[in-house]
Amino acid sequence: MAVCSVCGKKKISGNNVSHANNRTKRVFAPNLQKVRIFTAHGGVKRVHVCTRCLRSGLVKKAV
Repeated sequence: MAVCSVCGKKKISGNNVSHANNRTKRVFAPNLQKVRIFTAHGGVKRVHVCTRCLRSGLVKKAV
């Protein structure tokens, strides 16, 4: 299971609820992307990052 390396976001469980209020288990998965980022030591590393962290500018992508 992949986890966002910035915020730690991962899969969580919940329920599908039908119109008749029947409940079955389901999984909410974050939108994780595998991107190359610059590390604090000046290197480049490939990690899983959620799109919220990418959009917020919490990581610097290596091109």
